[in-house]
Amino acid sequence: MKRQIGFLGMFLAFALLCSYIESLIPFSFGIPGMKLGLTNIVVVLLLYLYGPKEALLVSVARIILAGFMFGNAFGILYSMAGGLLSWLVMSLLVKIDRFHVYSVSICGGIFHNLGQILVAALVMESAGLFGYFPFLFAGGALTGLLIGIIAKEVYRRIVRLKNG
Repeated sequence: MKRQIGFLGMFLAFALLCSYIESLIPFSFGIPGMKLGLTNIVVVLLLYLYGPKEALLVSVARIILAGFMFGNAFGILYSMAGGLLSWLVMSLLVKIDRFHVYSVSICGGIFHNLGQILVAALVMESAGLFGYFPFLFAGGALTGLLIGIIAKEVYRRIVRLKNG
C-alpha cells in the first residue's frame, strides 16, 4: 500500500510538471482554451497500470493543485468538467478491453473538450459556443493521438523495466 501511494505521488508530481510545462506554452491552436493535454499521459498510464480509481484520484488532485498554482477558479471548473468526463469515457473504454490505447486517448481528448464546452455554455448561458466543438473535436482527436502515442511508448518502457 505504501509503495502504491509513493508511485501515485510520483505520477501526481509528473502530472503537475506537465501542467506547468503546458502553462508555459503560449500555443492554443488558434482556439481559446485548446492545449496539448500533456497531463492526459498520466491519466492514460494510470488507467492501464493501476486502474480507474487511482487515475481519478491523481487527476482530481492534479486539477485542483494545478488550478491553484497556475490558474484560477474558472480554470479549475473547466478542467474538472473536462477531466471527469474524459476519465469516465476512458475508464469505460479500458474496461471494455477492445480498444487500443490510441483510441482511448483520442476519446479522452475529445470528451475533455466536450466537458469544457458544456460547462462554458452553461456558465455563459450560450449554446452558440457549441459552434467551436467541430474545431475542438478535431483538436482533441489530434492531440489525443499524440498523447496516446507517447503514453503507449512510456507504458511499454515501464512494463519492460518492471519485468526486468
